Amino acid sequence: MMLIRTLSILLLFVFCGCNSNSSKQNAAKTEFSFESIKGIRFIEIRRAFNNGIAFDEQGFQQEPEWIVEFQSDTTVKTYSPTRKKMIDFVVTHSHDAVYNFAKEWFRVKHLSKDSLVFQRLQVNGKEVATDIRSNVYMTFYAEDYITNKLKTTAEDLQKPRKQDSLFVKNHAEIANKNPLDSAYFFAARNPVVFTSNSKMITVEKISTVDKLLNRTASYNYLYPQYKVIISPAYKDFAYTISAVVDQNGNLFVYKFNADEDYKENRKKVLQGILDVYVSKLTTIKPGNTLDFTHSTLVVLNLIGKK
Repeated sequence: MMLIRTLSILLLFVFCGCNSNSSKQNAAKTEFSFESIKGIRFIEIRRAFNNGIAFDEQGFQQEPEWIVEFQSDTTVKTYSPTRKKMIDFVVTHSHDAVYNFAKEWFRVKHLSKDSLVFQRLQVNGKEVATDIRSNVYMTFYAEDYITNKLKTTAEDLQKPRKQDSLFVKNHAEIANKNPLDSAYFFAARNPVVFTSNSKMITVEKISTVDKLLNRTASYNYLYPQYKVIISPAYKDFAYTISAVVDQNGNLFVYKFNADEDYKENRKKVLQGILDVYVSKLTTIKPGNTLDFTHSTLVVLNLIGKK
């Protein structure tokens, strides 16, 4: 009898232990069901880094542009800006609250009939990157919530916020005080504009978008490039340089290729080309971000034809 009682107690401990471990595992695994929001269209109204700001130190801006509508736990419709329509995607659950759809990885942070919050993740192989690429948060509001409860529009909610303006203002002021210091370069969301005032010169902005190299549309303002053709010029030449356009539209040589022995002379020649041709024959509108004008770096492909 004593033996039976002892065995019963041992079995009870084992059973409780198994239940305890099982409970801990289930608590650790957070899987969301999208059935509760099935058929509700959500519009992304805010995309920002984990500090709550939509801009990074380089000047890259996170922009809300997604529209999602879950059809079930395994399918979702997302809006394609390029194809101008909603497209069906499979929803794949990885682990915890991590999901994949529309060729992107997300961690679900919040889910309700009024709003969603996703953390966009950068996944390399099977590992989630721990850098800034995985620190992007996307907030969605339901169309009905925007229209009938908030009494506003998605376009109004998507506008930059006060913290964005303060961040940009600070970086613009620092960049303007140190225009030639690369530590303070800040890309202009609205890049420099060169307007020709003479038949001697043409300036064309070049798109650097390349899907194969994963260069998105943001490259056009992060690394703005221009093709400058001068004809007639004092001689035939072709130089690719980076230059700084300050807040007043002044143009300064920044970086170029040359042997060390000829570097000083080459810089004088290049600055001369900028002063005599580009600055005098074009109107230069400096770059700006959120209406704050600031110095910025540009790449110029200078072509002279005698």
